Amino acid sequence: MSVVVREIKSIMSLAYSKYLLAANVILLIHFAFVAFVVLGFIFIWIGYFTKQKFARNAKFRICHILAMGIVLCESLVGMICPLTEWENNLRVRGGQDQVYETSFMREWIHKIMFFDFSELTFVIVYALFFALILFTFKVIPPDLRKRAGKSIDK
Repeated sequence: MSVVVREIKSIMSLAYSKYLLAANVILLIHFAFVAFVVLGFIFIWIGYFTKQKFARNAKFRICHILAMGIVLCESLVGMICPLTEWENNLRVRGGQDQVYETSFMREWIHKIMFFDFSELTFVIVYALFFALILFTFKVIPPDLRKRAGKSIDK
């Protein structure tokens, strides 16, 4: 009987580890999203001052402002990011306790800096950062011109 119990525990452990692996993948995706928003802003300004074309790349700039716009909209309506909820659910299914009581950013800022900011503080920070991105759109407008493709004349 103990062999059966051990086998069941082994199967359960494997199932739990799959959930935890998926939760860690979601965490990395979430981190990459935050890095894209923050570092993207910095790279736009560095590209502007060093006269790099990517600073005006329309696709990049539109994705960048949409990403921050989504974050701002979620925070304005009091919504927890779906990635945070998804990661939490996977961790609970993997046998861990719920990781985040509030938002992803609030939890990690608290863990890193030991400050306990309110959700309203994050809404204000997101709104100000979005305003900076809008300002950047005005100062460094993306190149929205269509590129002429090479045509083959016969």
